[in-house]
Amino acid sequence: MVGPLKTMTIGIGSDHAGFQYKEAIRKLLADLGHDVTDFGTYSAQPVDYPLFIRPVAEAVARGVCERGIVLGGSGNGEAITANRVHGIRCALCWNLESARLARQHNNANMLSLGQRMLSLDTALAVVRTWLETPFEGGRHQHRIDLIDAAG
Repeated sequence: MVGPLKTMTIGIGSDHAGFQYKEAIRKLLADLGHDVTDFGTYSAQPVDYPLFIRPVAEAVARGVCERGIVLGGSGNGEAITANRVHGIRCALCWNLESARLARQHNNANMLSLGQRMLSLDTALAVVRTWLETPFEGGRHQHRIDLIDAAG
């Protein structure tokens, strides 16, 4: 069940391999009325992704941003980096169902995407689904509590 779209403060960051999609997603977020904080990178020049991903995760963990979106070539390293920050639940998503479940069951506060893994149209649709899908709570909240207690 997709809920109404509430405007949020969203952090976004990428390495060079996710830069093109980051720019398109940043535009989509702004068009939807979200306040977007761009943590870089700002070009397709090669960079080390942790330098741009960790600040997004830290901003979400501190509550400066309500959610975060990170991108790379595959999205794997970005998700791993983000998930090293306590309080972050970053889901690597590749289709609408993975994005929906990341929110419904895992209350994912960050989304990781791989620019080399999906089309731009799919990536934009994944972002919209992830933004619009509410957390179900219930039995899933207990699991989130267990995750947070382990960190």
